[in-house]
Amino acid sequence: MGARRIAVVSAGLSNPSTTRLLADRMTQAVLTELASRDVEASVDVFELRDHAHDITNNLLTGFAPPALESAINAVVSSDAIIAVTPIFSTSYSGLFKSFIDVLDPDALKGTPVLLGANAGTARHSLAIDYAIRPLFTYLHADPVPTGVFAASADWGASADGVAPLGDRIARGARELADAIIRRDPAGGPDPFDPATYLGEGRSFGHLLGGLSGE
Repeated sequence: MGARRIAVVSAGLSNPSTTRLLADRMTQAVLTELASRDVEASVDVFELRDHAHDITNNLLTGFAPPALESAINAVVSSDAIIAVTPIFSTSYSGLFKSFIDVLDPDALKGTPVLLGANAGTARHSLAIDYAIRPLFTYLHADPVPTGVFAASADWGASADGVAPLGDRIARGARELADAIIRRDPAGGPDPFDPATYLGEGRSFGHLLGGLSGE
């Protein structure tokens, strides 16, 4: 079984950030789970705040500067993604959504994703399921059932009636490891398939001149 590549997308704004801390713990849990199954994996970590200006320029011009283009290529060609965002105003951060907006809508099709989010209070714990999961489902990615939410109180003791953060991370890691193993290595689109460079439902006329393929 070949080595797998995992892309970690962290949308924290501060340095250091609890978003990155959560992303690191989730990543380590996935690597440990894969190692227990004799699966090699490498990790590329992307702090979106390092690409914030490039993301904005891409949205304005339609072109990704080289550093952002490299990050995008690494994310969309990975075997799995760990995506973690802070929760602002009951949903994912604007920076997180802006990065998603510069991706091709079909680029994450079938890619397993472990979702994570953090906020100051557990009142936002449902944000993964009502905001973040639908976003990746729309992109035809394959988010695993368990999302990992961390409130400020989770960085110490667990809340009453809620599984400790470590347990939730471990469960999500197992689910992502299962999904990675089920998926073919580098299970991205076939570069020799016309749908890869045309896009589904697009014609050469659409590609060359913005002409309708209908």
